[in-house]
Parts: sequence; C-alpha cells; structure tokens
Amino acid sequence: MAERTAGPGTDDARMRRRFVRRRWGRRWLTLRYVVVLVLLVLVVGFAVYAVYFSPWLRTEGVQVSGTDQLSKAQVLRAADVPLDGPLARQDLHAIENRIEALTAVKSADVSRSWPHDVRIVVTERTPVAVIERGSRFVQVDAGGVMFTPMLGKPGGLPLIETGPQADAQALQEGARVAASLPPSIARKVDHVNVSTIDQIDLDLRDGRTVRWGSSEDSETKATIALRLLKTKAHTIDVSVPGLPTTR
Repeated sequence: MAERTAGPGTDDARMRRRFVRRRWGRRWLTLRYVVVLVLLVLVVGFAVYAVYFSPWLRTEGVQVSGTDQLSKAQVLRAADVPLDGPLARQDLHAIENRIEALTAVKSADVSRSWPHDVRIVVTERTPVAVIERGSRFVQVDAGGVMFTPMLGKPGGLPLIETGPQADAQALQEGARVAASLPPSIARKVDHVNVSTIDQIDLDLRDGRTVRWGSSEDSETKATIALRLLKTKAHTIDVSVPGLPTTR
C-alpha cells in the first residue's frame, strides 16, 4: 500500500493555523490586561464615590470623652461638627482648633470612627492654683495659663497673689512652684506670693512664711522646708537650698 506524505500545502496550512493561534493569544493577553485595568478603574472610582461623595458613609454622630470641668454640650458647641456630610471629608484639624480655643482645654484629638461618627478625646487643663480677678477666682494650670473663672475659691488650691512687678513669666513661675509642692506642704499654704520670677514666697495658714525663690530644685527645697517647719522659726528661707536659713 502506498504511503501518503504531507505536501507543501499541508505544512503551510499548519503554520498559518499556528500563526493565527499565537496572534489571537497575544490579542487575548492584551485584552485581558485592558479588562483588568477597566475593572480596577471602576472599583477605585466606586470606592472614591462611596467614601467621599455618597450618603452611605455620612456623618451621623459625635463621640466626646475626657471631659470633667467642661460638659459634653460645651465641647460639641465649640467643635461645631457638620452632620450628614461624608465622614471622610470632615476637616479634623479645624475641629481640633475650635475645641482647643476653649481655655479649659489643653489639647484635643479628633478622629473618624467609621462608619458614621467623629470621635473627640479632650485633655483638660489641670488646675494647680487660683488667682483673683475682680469678684472671681480664675484657675491656673502648671504652665501659668488662666482658665475657667469661678465665683468662689475652690478648696484645696492655693491662691496666687502677684506683686506690681510680677509679669506673665513670674505668674508662670509661681504656677510651677504651686504645681511642684508635695501635698504635705500644699495643704499648709494659704497663698503663693509672687513678686518676681525668682522671688516667690509661700504664706502658710499658720502665719509663717517660706521663701521659695524660683521653681528650680523644688524637690530639694520641699525636703528641707518640711524639716525646718518642725522648728519654731517664723520665716524659713530655702531659696538657696544649699544654704537654708530661718528666722
């Protein structure tokens, strides 16, 4: 029986088919990349719309924590957070600035609580003394910042009295002295007398005076003052803690 052999036409047809398959393979590979890119653009576009423009992630509420002296209502009024708009478009920095404009606020941290709330964490100033202003007493923190006027003098806080030469720096130094006092001395203090930045006295409830100087070395001064308060001295000078004197 005669053996059949493939002719030149058969080889050409086979090569054309392979060529067509390779060409369509390349086209499909390119098309697949295009399809993936289009899908990716659609997904990203939908995500941007959902987060920044759609009503699905709108601002519905505000959470406030960290308040003691202030009420939550006071913080909410100061924050003035616009509701119903997209949560992602809230200007958190602007909200923080509005809250920190409250004198009783030392700092505020504002963040998004997905999917619908703004979270506000307030750090209030801690009073270490009060200063009399007119008919009111104003609280003072350790940095000398005055905040939250009160009609009456709160118990447990010493009164700062400033002399005619006491400037803002002297007031700050007086506040630092008041903040540095251990409870064993603080409860004996009637008021802190601030003349200048380095001339600060503690006038005690029993009529005695402790000349403190500046806030430098306050821990050492407190240790020495406690020891000397056991004596009958009327005036105790620890402004130079290495050379304390009594009178």
